[in-house]
Amino acid sequence: MSLTSSSIPPVPNQTARVAKAAFSKGNPYLTLRDRLGPIFSNCDFVGLFSHTGQPAVPPWQLALVTLMQFRENLSDRQAADAVRARIDWKYLLGLELTDSGFDFSVLSEFRQRLIAGDAEHLLLERLLENCRRLGLIKARGKQRTDSTRVLASIRVLNRLELVAETLRAALNELATIVPDWVRDVALETWYKRYGSRIEDSRLPESTTERDVYAQTVGEDIDYLLECLKESNLSINWRELPSVIALQLVWQRHYEIITNEATGFQQVRCKPKRELARAAEGIESPYDIEARYRSRYGVCWTGYMVHLSETCDDDQCHLITHVMTTTAAVHEAHCTQDIHQALVDKNLQPEEHFVDSAYVDAQLLVAAQKQGITMVGPTRPDVSWQARTDEAFDLTRFDVDWQQQKVTCPQRERNKLLCLALH
Repeated sequence: MSLTSSSIPPVPNQTARVAKAAFSKGNPYLTLRDRLGPIFSNCDFVGLFSHTGQPAVPPWQLALVTLMQFRENLSDRQAADAVRARIDWKYLLGLELTDSGFDFSVLSEFRQRLIAGDAEHLLLERLLENCRRLGLIKARGKQRTDSTRVLASIRVLNRLELVAETLRAALNELATIVPDWVRDVALETWYKRYGSRIEDSRLPESTTERDVYAQTVGEDIDYLLECLKESNLSINWRELPSVIALQLVWQRHYEIITNEATGFQQVRCKPKRELARAAEGIESPYDIEARYRSRYGVCWTGYMVHLSETCDDDQCHLITHVMTTTAAVHEAHCTQDIHQALVDKNLQPEEHFVDSAYVDAQLLVAAQKQGITMVGPTRPDVSWQARTDEAFDLTRFDVDWQQQKVTCPQRERNKLLCLALH
């Protein structure tokens, strides 16, 4: 696919006349085109396309369709149909009423190009540039940041399902790439044990039988990994996603133990109490970045997205930054990265409103050095002193920062020792 002309024509006269008549009371997409123009240009995406080959659908249009598709929660097919059928979409995209649009597969190809070219940030940055040009973003104003859960599109697996399904996924991928090699190393019992999707309803019920099954799967994983290490395969099997997942599962759930007397080695399935924390373990072989987290009584597997937006009383509220992490990354570990991203965009606020998860003493000091005043509640005191009636928690001490003195509940005064934070 190649880019053609970089110029963007105005909205066709017939499209404009029909759209204005149909939406006499206004429409968000008409307003967007009238106030912000086309927002994107083909030059923004020139590095993602070839200079030769079949002409591509203008990427500035695909970028707008991607945003509208997300806003309305449409599938690729539905979004492509909307381009053909909806007047307000044609107006924003600058299309003739008779324009037949494009095949829905173009949208997924465009997203793949954005990700491969590390250019997905352009969709937000170009929009912010236009909004700043129109004065919709106040310099050094107020912003707030909060997070929400993102659920991974995976099946929830218990531990036994996870180890077996991960081995099955690795066997399936290897069988697709090097079928003859898999046929040579596969044990006869594997075809029955891993031939179908692993489901708990098909697994043994008694604790003893489940322990035996877990041990068997561990031995099968060890055998397959050893076969791979000793193989002369032309493929780089270590970079296969399913094999990476298999190695992660092995490291967390199993180990090799050696009998000191005989030197005999065998696979050992680790008991649950010995497992590394959930942040270090995968939850599915089909999404090895998704992590488990329990927060305020809510449990999920997936990710966290941190959204920053302007919140000045006299301005519209606009998203200024989006940061996505695995669910296992605590909010406090994201605060400085969010601030730095806003500084790099020249969008740092004067006041930044956050909840307690984003706040600690070091982060307050670091933000102040960047000219940002963080506003948010402190985290609750969970120490045993705070939970014991007769104990002295932090609220029972008086701190005089000016005099560098601390007075304890018994009215004894001590000089405050300030330590440098590194």
